[in-house]
Parts: sequence; structure tokens; C-alpha cells
Amino acid sequence: MPWVTEEQIAKAKQVDILAYLLEHEPNNLKKTGHEYRLRDHDSLTVSNGKWHWHSRGFGGTTALNYLIRVRGMEFTEAVQALVYEARAGPFPAVPGKPPPPKKPKAFALPARNRNNDRAFAYLRSRGIDQDILRKCMETKILYEGRKYHNCVFVGQRNEKGRVRFACVRAITGGFRQDIEGSDKRYGFLLPAAAPPGEVVMVAEAPIDALSMATMQKYRSAGWNSLHYLSLSGVSPLALLHFLQEHSKVSHIVLGLDQDKTGLEAVEKIRAAVYEDEGLRDRTLCITVSPPHIGKDYNEALLAEIRALREQRSRPDRAAVSII
Repeated sequence: MPWVTEEQIAKAKQVDILAYLLEHEPNNLKKTGHEYRLRDHDSLTVSNGKWHWHSRGFGGTTALNYLIRVRGMEFTEAVQALVYEARAGPFPAVPGKPPPPKKPKAFALPARNRNNDRAFAYLRSRGIDQDILRKCMETKILYEGRKYHNCVFVGQRNEKGRVRFACVRAITGGFRQDIEGSDKRYGFLLPAAAPPGEVVMVAEAPIDALSMATMQKYRSAGWNSLHYLSLSGVSPLALLHFLQEHSKVSHIVLGLDQDKTGLEAVEKIRAAVYEDEGLRDRTLCITVSPPHIGKDYNEALLAEIRALREQRSRPDRAAVSII
């Protein structure tokens, strides 16, 4: 587990919730009267330095509370994320009366490193298939950032051909974050490379989407006829946009995390799909398929790899389903 100091915890607790949301989730905020609401959780309001999730009956006063209780981060992971951003300077203080929303910062991809060696090695250590990684890097939907050598997962392009989403994952520690100005509708996607392309496998994080692809690759020759989509959390925005852009898709497999946040999000995503005006004429089947072991699909993949290695080390080993 990542380690954080008391000083880092104190700094993280000072980060104001509205300042954080204006900086990192501007496209997810909407002003309603004297308060703000989240687009992906419309019962969550922010006002006077506090946030409250009315449908769940709880709230808080800081960005640290928010990242842990709403975004499902571990405590140390949330502290690291807030302290990491604070390197560039403190978050602005927010007075009692909310200021007018500031103009969102223009989206820009992080500078690329001259090679992807460290990112490739890190993702291989997470069990991701090397051919899948090479494909992602060749198609420029995955690369290594220059400054911090993070894994940069590049989302889909809009109708003008411009990338509108990216997120980073540190190769050391637990830091991960959407790039400022990202639009969650254009989440990370490993598209089907062969017909029929009628199924989309959905995960919360890009590494889990690639873990699903890896597990499918070693179990089925038709793994590359499926789409693999990351929501970058539990918001349905990426899935709804994907379905509107891919009319042939008829089957959705929800592989969200096996935790409280993931399990609760399943029903909300199901409702969002079936209630969407643009999808009402579509026949869409939704299968809920959480990881069979561990919290997420990467943990499940690593567990299968460990089991395989143990089995191979025994003289009387039997056949297994993965690598």
C-alpha cells in the first residue's frame, strides 16, 4: 500500500471541494441557482464549501472526502492525487458565496516520452498481453508521458477528429487521474478489429479494460471482434456516447469493480441506457459480469496468472484456460 506522510494528509485535507471540481471536473458540473450539481450524480450538490449526496444520505466538506466516498479511491491514493496536483501551486480558496464558473482549461495531451519502455514494462507487470499493448501503442491510444513517465491512455476522437479525453496512471504508487479538460464521453476504447463487433466489454479503468481483453484473448480466438471500453469511473457518459456511435452493438457486458461503488453503479448505468431517448429503438442486452475473483478485472487476471504458474510448477499439472 502506498505510504503518505502526516504533512501530505494535512495538505490534502485543505483542498476545497468546489475548487477541485472546477479544476478537474468542469464538464461534469452544472450551476443550478445558488449551488452546483454533478451531471453524472445529479443528486449530489455542492454549496458553501460543502457537498452532499442526497440520494445516499451523506456528504462532506473536502475534496479528500469526495474522492474517497464518491469516486471510490483508497485513502492513500486520494491523498497522493491531491498532493500530486498541489505541486503546481495551492488550489484557490473558495469564499462562502460560490464564484462564477471559470472557463475550463483547454484539453491537451501530455508530452510523449521518446520511448514507451517503462510504461510497457509496468503494464506487462500488471499481466496485460504484450501484443495488445503493442497494438495500443502502434495506434497511439497508449503511450508513456515525458515528464513523469506515467501511462497515458488516449480516448476517442470527436466528430472533428480531435482527441477529447485522456487519463494517466503512474507506474509507481497509486496515482491516476483524468487529464484536465477531458470529456468523459470520449473514454478510452480498444475497438473491435474484426467483425461482427456486436459486443462491448465495459470496465471502470483502462487497465481493467485491457485485462478483460487479455483474458478474452487467451480464451477465445474471436477476442478481437469485441470492443473494450473504459468509463474512467462509473459515469455512464462514455457508454451512452459509444452506443450512439456504434449502431451494430447489441450486447453490453458490464465488468465493473466488485465493490460498493461498482455494484451500485450497475443499476444506474442499466437505467441510463434503457432510458436514453436516442437508444429507445435499439434492442440492447446487458449482462452484469463482475470479476470472479478480486476487486477488479486486473486483480482477476493476475490471480489467474499466479494460479497458472503454480500449476506449471507441479509435475502433475493439468490444462488451464489462460496462457
